[in-house]
Amino acid sequence: MSRTAHDPGLRAVARVRGVRERDSRLGLQTALREQRTHERRVAELEQAVRDHAGFVSGDLAEFVALRQSLAALRHAAVEARADLDTSRRLALDAGAWWRADKARLGAVEGLLERRADERAAETARGEAVELDEVAGRLWLRAEQADQACEPGAASTPSTATGRAAS
Repeated sequence: MSRTAHDPGLRAVARVRGVRERDSRLGLQTALREQRTHERRVAELEQAVRDHAGFVSGDLAEFVALRQSLAALRHAAVEARADLDTSRRLALDAGAWWRADKARLGAVEGLLERRADERAAETARGEAVELDEVAGRLWLRAEQADQACEPGAASTPSTATGRAAS
């Protein structure tokens, strides 16, 4: 019997768990990619704030324009940090979901493996019993043949007919 004929329901569960694990892994990869994008954005905005922080020389209009652009950069940096915090939480949640889905899949796969091992052990036990019976019959025949070949051996009803007791 083929390997896939056993436990069709559990194999269906394993397929579903495998799809869920793959989907949650893809979700985790997406969340981590977005987190890295937000980290780069925050770093860029913070560097821009540092670069524009100093006023060297100029008139009042330039100073006001620089302060307004600096305020806009700071506001964008604050929003980017908030987005980064959100993306970090999402990545943590996605990681937790993936680990949970992976554990569920591992449990089902482990159960399938244990069942296959149990079937293999049962088959091996059945074969051992069958081989033991065959060996016993061969031994009995050999013993009966030895007794029949010995000179002066009394014939018993079972050896007189030439049949083995098995």
